[in-house]
Amino acid sequence: MIIQSPGGSIDAALKMGRIIRARGLDVAVGYTVFASCAPRQKGCAAAKSGGYRGMAAAGFAYCYSACPLVLAGGARRLVGSWAQLGVHQVTTVVTQQKVVYRTTTRIVDGKKVVTKKIVSRKNAGSYTTTKMGKDLRRKITAYLTDMGVSTDLLEPINRTAASDILQLNQGEMLALNLITSLDQVDVLTRPSICKAQPLPESCREIPVAEAAATSEPAAKPGGIKFSDTRPAPAEQTGIKRTETTPAKTSSAAATQAGPMRFAVVRGSGPLCDPDCPEWISAEGIVTGETPERLRKLLEEIGDRRLPLLVSSPGGDLLGALAVGRLIREHKLDVAVARTQFAGCTPQQEGCAAADGTFQGTTVDVDAECRSACSLVLAGGIRRLVGPRAILTVHSMGLERRVADFLDEMAISRQFFVIMQSTMYSKHLQLEPAGMLKLGLTTGLEAADELTAPTICKSASRPGNCRLITTADLAH
Repeated sequence: MIIQSPGGSIDAALKMGRIIRARGLDVAVGYTVFASCAPRQKGCAAAKSGGYRGMAAAGFAYCYSACPLVLAGGARRLVGSWAQLGVHQVTTVVTQQKVVYRTTTRIVDGKKVVTKKIVSRKNAGSYTTTKMGKDLRRKITAYLTDMGVSTDLLEPINRTAASDILQLNQGEMLALNLITSLDQVDVLTRPSICKAQPLPESCREIPVAEAAATSEPAAKPGGIKFSDTRPAPAEQTGIKRTETTPAKTSSAAATQAGPMRFAVVRGSGPLCDPDCPEWISAEGIVTGETPERLRKLLEEIGDRRLPLLVSSPGGDLLGALAVGRLIREHKLDVAVARTQFAGCTPQQEGCAAADGTFQGTTVDVDAECRSACSLVLAGGIRRLVGPRAILTVHSMGLERRVADFLDEMAISRQFFVIMQSTMYSKHLQLEPAGMLKLGLTTGLEAADELTAPTICKSASRPGNCRLITTADLAH
C-alpha cells in the first residue's frame, strides 16, 4: 500500500493498521501519478475498463499526525529519503454534559431500595486537550507493541505541540523500528521487480489481448491530462497545467539538433543604431561541454553583463546545473527566445562575426525550453518566458542535486514537486502565470524586455547597450 496523508482520527488509524497487518501488506509513504484520470475525478471510468494505470513516486510525499500509526501496521514499512514523516501531540475533544437524575427511595420488605433515573441530558460545552489520557496511552502502547514498533515513539509525539510537526529522519525511524529499511517506494513498485524470482505477489500478468481490450483509449498528442492521488500541487497553487506527449521536432528545434552554441549578438536595424542592445544567444542541446564553452565566452566579454537568450530541447542534467550556477555567479538575466541572425549563423562553416559580434533580432515564437533547460533558466537574476515561448518539464534523476540547486536559486519547492510528478515520457507545459507564481520567472514580460531596439533610449539605460555604429561594426 502506498500512502500519503496529513493525518486524521487516531481510532481509525489504529483500525486500519490492524487490518493491514492481518493481511500482511507492505506500506510505503508515497503517491501515485496516474496515466490518465484519478479515482476522485468525475467521469473517470478507468476502474470499469480494466483498472487504473500509473507510477508511484516519493518526492516530498508526506505522512503526518495519525498517518505514522497506519504505516506501523505494514509488514515492510518504508519512508524514503525524499518522503517526510512527522508527528505531534494528539488532540482530544472532550464534550461535557449536564445530567439531571431523579432518585427514588422505597422500602421493600423492610429494606431501603434506591433507584436512579436520568431525567435529562444537556451539552454543557466542550474543550480540546493535548494531554494524552491513560486510556488512550494504553491503547496506543498496546498497538505499537503488537506491531513491533518501539513505544518510545510516544516521546516525540507528546513533546511536539499540536500546532507543529516534528519530522523524523530515517535514522530515528529505523531506531524506533517504525521503518524496516532505508529503501524507497520503488522497491515495491518499480517495473523490474516483476522479472524477479520468486515473482512478488503484487505482480499480475495480463494477456496482451485482454490488456488491449481493457486499456483506456490513447489520448491525442497534447490532450493527456494530469492527475494523482495526492493534492495535485499545480491545482493547489492555482497553476494551469497542460501535459502533452513529446511532439515532433519543430523546424526551429531542428536547427538546434547539435550541441549548444553561444554567440554574442547585437541588435540590428535603424531603431537602435548606433546605440543597440547586445545579448548572448544560447541555442542547442545542453552537453557536458556546455558549461566550459559558456565560461570561455564570459571570460572573453569581460565585465560586460549581457542577458542570455536560450532556446533548447534540454540535454545533460549535470551540464544544465553547472550552466545555471555559472549564470547566477555572473548575475546574468535569462529569457527564453531564439535569435534570428542577419546574414550567416554561428552554426555555418566559415561564418565569422566582425568584432566577434553577430547581428540579429530576437523572437520568442517557436522558442522552447524543455526538460533540463528549465534549470538553465532558473540561474538567471531576471527570468522571462514570454507568452509565445514554450517551457516544459518532466521528472529528472539526481533528485537531491536538483532540489538543492532550486533552493540555491530561490525557486519554490512546489516547482520541484510539479516537475517530479510528471512522467519522464511526457512533457508538462507551464503557463506564464503559473511560472510566475512558482518563482521560476520574475515577470510576465517576453525577451523584448531585455533586447528590444528601443530599450537603449530609455531613461535608465540598460547595461547591455553599447554605442557603436553599424558601419564601424562592419569594419
